[in-house]
Amino acid sequence: MADPVVSRAEEELFGGPLRYDMGWSEHERARLDLTMVGAIRAMPRLVRGTLRRAWRADRSSLLGVGISEIGQGIATAASLLAVNAVMHALLGAGDPVDRLRSALPALAVVAVVAVARAGFAGWSTSRAGRLEPLVERVATTEYLAAATEVELEAIEDPEFRRLIDVAQQGASSARRMISACVAALNGTISLIATAGVLAVLHPALLPLLLLIAAPRGWGAMRVAQERYASVMTWVEHLRASRLLGNLLTERTAAQEVRLHRVGPFLLDRYRGMAESAETEQRRLADGKALTELVAAALSGLALASTYGVMLWLIVAGHMELAVAGTAVIAVRSGSASLGSLVMNVNQLHEESLYVRDHERFLEEAARHAIPRGGRAVPDAVAGVALDNVGYRYPDRDEPALDGVSLHVPMGSVVAVVGENGSGKSTLMKVLAGLLLPQTGSVRWGGLPLSDLDRFDVFERVTLLTQDFERWPVTAAMNVRLGRPHQAPSTEQLGTTLDYAGATPVVAKLPRGTRTLLARMFRGASEISGGEWQKVGLARAHWRTETSPADGLLIVDEPTSALDPEAEIEAFDRIRRLAGPRRAVVLVTHRMSGVRHADTIHVLSRGRLVESGSHTDLMTADGRYAAMFRTQAAQYAPPPRPGVPHPGTPPVTDHA
Repeated sequence: MADPVVSRAEEELFGGPLRYDMGWSEHERARLDLTMVGAIRAMPRLVRGTLRRAWRADRSSLLGVGISEIGQGIATAASLLAVNAVMHALLGAGDPVDRLRSALPALAVVAVVAVARAGFAGWSTSRAGRLEPLVERVATTEYLAAATEVELEAIEDPEFRRLIDVAQQGASSARRMISACVAALNGTISLIATAGVLAVLHPALLPLLLLIAAPRGWGAMRVAQERYASVMTWVEHLRASRLLGNLLTERTAAQEVRLHRVGPFLLDRYRGMAESAETEQRRLADGKALTELVAAALSGLALASTYGVMLWLIVAGHMELAVAGTAVIAVRSGSASLGSLVMNVNQLHEESLYVRDHERFLEEAARHAIPRGGRAVPDAVAGVALDNVGYRYPDRDEPALDGVSLHVPMGSVVAVVGENGSGKSTLMKVLAGLLLPQTGSVRWGGLPLSDLDRFDVFERVTLLTQDFERWPVTAAMNVRLGRPHQAPSTEQLGTTLDYAGATPVVAKLPRGTRTLLARMFRGASEISGGEWQKVGLARAHWRTETSPADGLLIVDEPTSALDPEAEIEAFDRIRRLAGPRRAVVLVTHRMSGVRHADTIHVLSRGRLVESGSHTDLMTADGRYAAMFRTQAAQYAPPPRPGVPHPGTPPVTDHA
């Protein structure tokens, strides 16, 4: 394949050709096998895979399609035989009226067969129309179910993310393969029926039929190759153009588009990229026209040769005139069926590239799936302990966690602090069971995490992070999604909202808890970041209150969007969630929020460097004390002239 042509605008904006893998570019280095032989060789496997999926989706509709297509094939053969009888009657000896009368039964058969064929075609269209969305739903469900069951480590792996993006094309391609399979089946059966009739009329006509259709098949395959290669080369360029168009209309970019006058600049670049793509489309159109002209000319020569052979057969007395008339109709019908079959086989082959991605993703997802089974977590757990835990991400040289050992007793409030990149978020994922440690162990009540049912562990964990999901659903559902399979009563929902301080937030919404929190929908409302964090706290409260046994509440930077007064109140609410059956693990940069924790753990570059209470750590005057004093100094009043700022070390004169 040729290297992609890079427009000036693409070079300027993106630094060259874009390669974000969203499906098409997965096949850039794949062998482009769209030849007739390759497509026909792949046909049985493609049809089997599509039929298996359709069988799972709707067996009765699939059987209906099969019966109706066979019926159409039989009708095609019967129609040609009836036409042959009409030809013999009309071209035979005797009075014209008698010949017409003798042809009437065969004409009646032609009419009945035509009606039957139309009925079969309608039935096939109806059943196939039912199958298509069902097959797409089955494929999409397979894709989504597999994606939600894989380890978090796989989701964060760039290569696996790439495969997830690639496989998105598979469901729609599976749907389109249904119509292509039906059309191919129809063409195959019609061709077999026509070829059978031609073989009966005269065996010499059968190879001539293939000769007429061969140029059409070559033309269709060549055009498909050109189109596919062009898509492979230009898809990123076109996707970048659509990206620019979206940026000009997106709400998030609206202010800078207007204030910074980004709009006219990007619009000019969009126009330049579109013009480059239009040049490629003109090249394709010219190439397609030339290919189709050559194919039509070759097919016309083959058709003329066929008629010449038929004329010779008539003149030589090897074929009756009535048979020749039927043969002309059969040849035209058969060549059309064969040409259509070639096109449909080609479409099947193209769609199969993306269906194969879908199937490959399912295989990879199964290998990366969270294991099912294991021991149940005991209802009563004294605490969760990490023993010499280590974890390193594949794309990093230094470990995110290195020999970390700590204990989180039930009923306690434990804080984890440290600079950015110190390993706090990774530690929370290991505590929650989302990541398995590569070295060391995690124990729930003395039982290794590796021996436990991970989904049972997940039931015991509540997670509230700074970037928690703002679900585009109602306010009530945003709370309920803390434990979605258990619906809160009106009283329970009110209690949860009160606890989180979210009652005033909901009260001002136009429909209260039934207000849709997604501005992209009509009639929806939007709330501020601080209000969202109160909704998130309500979600965490609902999950902890409905927890069936001992568990953890992990809170990672929960107050970043709150004002200082609301922050103090939120920290107080979070700490109160700790109890005999629940431990709270608090991760934050706000040092004022951790001073009341039972134990504070300080991380630095993946290592646990300090542990103790606030008083102990301040007395030790180590890293924690330095961090606390630095942050406290930011809130201190400005110093008077000649008075050192709090936290500023005294200046020593070494002169």
